[in-house]
Amino acid sequence: MKVLDLDAVRAFVLVADLASFTRAADALSTTQSAVSLKLKRLEAHLGRQLLDRTPRLVRLSAEGNAFLEAARDLLQAHERALGSLSVEHRKLALGLSEHVAGANLPELLGRLKAHDPGLVIELHLGMSAALLDQFDERRLDAVIVRYEPDEAPRDDAQPLFTEPIAWLATPDWMPRLNEPLPLALLAAPCSVRRAALRALDDAGIAWHEAFIGGGVAAVGAAATAGIAVSPLARRVAPRGLVDVGSRLGLPALPESRVTMHSRVRDRRTLETLRLLAGGLESG
Repeated sequence: MKVLDLDAVRAFVLVADLASFTRAADALSTTQSAVSLKLKRLEAHLGRQLLDRTPRLVRLSAEGNAFLEAARDLLQAHERALGSLSVEHRKLALGLSEHVAGANLPELLGRLKAHDPGLVIELHLGMSAALLDQFDERRLDAVIVRYEPDEAPRDDAQPLFTEPIAWLATPDWMPRLNEPLPLALLAAPCSVRRAALRALDDAGIAWHEAFIGGGVAAVGAAATAGIAVSPLARRVAPRGLVDVGSRLGLPALPESRVTMHSRVRDRRTLETLRLLAGGLESG
């Protein structure tokens, strides 16, 4: 009977979830070459090709798709077996910027629970500045936040990825002639709001606040309703909104830097936190 290497199976599931050897390696605190070697040994052991590899893309083969759910079940059974012998309870108090939490968040939380069923995640969505304050007050164990180009990341920031902000509205939306550009914005203080208004002012484009939201969902709803155009990351925007910046002659918006601040030391919890970070990047 063939006995599977659980570390190799875990690496396979992470590569499948994150569509990247690099992000899987980050989650496992190892190297890309080590993950690749684990996968090759697993494929050799099974006598099946689990992944289709190209220079730019990693995706599951038909046999990899067939194996994936069984691999998840195996890892979950392993976790349950360990949990039956342990009274350890772990909790992660996590802050996540509303400008980073995209539509794939429910799917991503499901992956985290499947990966680490013993971890209770206490998730707080909010604005980056407020989340950093809570992190400094030790109310949160880790935060994933955005920095705009005019903001210098703190020394304890761990870079994750960069992401552009776009002028989003419904496909046929147009401002009224000879009137200031109507905007749907988050309430101050908000670094995305500040960057967007500075770009408009530098371009000499008149604007006015047509809608002020207390959260990204409210601002996205206003843009979907055709009230205004809104500066948002595409990942957090409702479906149906498109980038109208070029069509309306609006200035390009700068890229934001997404970073993580963490004081997590537990190896298992840290692995799950890195899985979340990789999933946000790939999503």
